[in-house]
Amino acid sequence: MNHVAEGLRRLSELAQNRPSREQGTSSVVSLQDKSKCAECGDTGWVAVLDDGATMPISSVSPGEVFSARECICSEKRRALRVLRSSRITEEFQRLGFRNFSIAGRPQAVRIAYEVAKEYNDKFAELVDDRCNSIALLGRPGCGKTHLLMAVCNNLMRKGIEVLYFPWVEGMNELRDDMDDLERRVGVLRKVEVLYIDDLFKGRKEPTPFALEQLFGIINYRYLNHKPILVSSEKTVDQLCEIDEGVGSRIYEMARNYTVLMSLTPEEKASGMQLNYRLR
Repeated sequence: MNHVAEGLRRLSELAQNRPSREQGTSSVVSLQDKSKCAECGDTGWVAVLDDGATMPISSVSPGEVFSARECICSEKRRALRVLRSSRITEEFQRLGFRNFSIAGRPQAVRIAYEVAKEYNDKFAELVDDRCNSIALLGRPGCGKTHLLMAVCNNLMRKGIEVLYFPWVEGMNELRDDMDDLERRVGVLRKVEVLYIDDLFKGRKEPTPFALEQLFGIINYRYLNHKPILVSSEKTVDQLCEIDEGVGSRIYEMARNYTVLMSLTPEEKASGMQLNYRLR
């Protein structure tokens, strides 16, 4: 047996004897992780014999020559790891485009649905571009969070790392643990995709601390072409009034996928509601 095959066999044995890191996670994940992969024996690698047959590396007979390939279950495990690190609740994990209703909704909501869906479908093409982000802006209850969460869930199914950062709660957590501030901000800067929900919600004016941290995060992602998803009740002009550096960068990154969700004069006259909760 060659050295590579022997090394893979030893890795397989170690993986089988190693305590699982997945204990203590949510019920959704643990239920999916309990079944052992028949292809690789949960090692992530499959032995391919000369005749094309496959089996777990640990099942290969001593001296038998084989090559190795990554098991398809590795993609599933990668997606599960991404999901666990996203901070997205089980309720939000159920949000998708299929369960977003546009029937009888205002024109802006229907446009936002199409824009979010197009962004989702074209993400792989635009991820490295300057304009690789999306911003849905408008009053509460118009579907901003649902649509952007649908994008997040689809990206995570593909193994793309997403981090959900609700503005009010997230900033409070950063402020309340200054000892861990540098590490947490580093994660927000470097994660593959960052979703900032309800940006500038709460206080009439953000604190200097919040603006300083936000600018550092947005500027890093701007310079390194890292996508952001933003929902906010503010318009682009209002974002720039609060902090022009932050607002202008978000606009440039999301210019092709920015929707301001508001009612047309005709919709206002008819009594149509933008907030689905008030319908």
